[in-house]
Amino acid sequence: MQRGWGGHLAAEKQGKGGHFFAHGAASSAAEHRAAGKTRVSPQICFVPADAMARIGAEQEVENLSGLSTSPEKDIFVVRDNGTTCLMAEFAARLMVPYDVSATNYVDLITEEAEIPLARGAEVRGKCGTTESELQISWLDKVYTLKLYFVKEGHNTTKRQEAVWKMNKIQFVYDSSERTYFKDAVNPGKHTANSHHLSALLTPAGKSYECQAQQTISLITSDHQRTVILLLSEVRIQPFDISADFIFSEEHKCPVDEREQLEETLPLILGLILGLMIVITICIYHIHHKLTANQVQLPRDRSQYKHMG
Repeated sequence: MQRGWGGHLAAEKQGKGGHFFAHGAASSAAEHRAAGKTRVSPQICFVPADAMARIGAEQEVENLSGLSTSPEKDIFVVRDNGTTCLMAEFAARLMVPYDVSATNYVDLITEEAEIPLARGAEVRGKCGTTESELQISWLDKVYTLKLYFVKEGHNTTKRQEAVWKMNKIQFVYDSSERTYFKDAVNPGKHTANSHHLSALLTPAGKSYECQAQQTISLITSDHQRTVILLLSEVRIQPFDISADFIFSEEHKCPVDEREQLEETLPLILGLILGLMIVITICIYHIHHKLTANQVQLPRDRSQYKHMG
């Protein structure tokens, strides 16, 4: 099933992407002096096309979280040359451990900061044929979450099929920030990365959908802390989007498929049980009609002499 955020968005954003230009501070002035007249010519600064393409790719990003029906879910769109090339909507929280001083001011106690993805986050993104990236920053870039996607061949039992997946996650944070880190000992900037990640595996040309909560572990650069990324209500497509602001056919995660089966299984069993009851009642009625017209023999042998 295809789903998007409305055709009016495509019309509204038309003409925003792909066309960028720059020029220097052009000015002209005529100064009349006693010795003569001086003319200042306009100065134009030309920027290489490939540099402007990179600038355009970074600027063509939309944070559409205000359209989300869930207060915890964010929506991000990356556009390249006026065309949607990456779409993502999900709810995200990060559980980050940090040290605080104990009451004796000698020992250390590990606390856990729960950091939600802010609604007004700053977004950057890049699209490619086989690689895409989504970068989300909030609270003046104190927190930055980077998601990396790759499209590649995948061997199956029948043939090699193209698939895409999320192959890397990076989270940068500063424990000196006081909103979520209370009295952290030795505060400072930290970076946590995934290792050998192969998540959200999806056939090429489809979007990934998973309502269930998923847990991904990130390890800090000093290998002393494990940061947990919690993702839920996920719908992502980083490649092969055929229409603006519209997801392609969804590929459901195994957890959602299992939950859907668990929901429908009782209904199927109920229908089967009801059908068996109906069949049993029908057989009983048929048997009753067939035996109703038959002569009933007396069970008492003494009554046989009265027969005939």
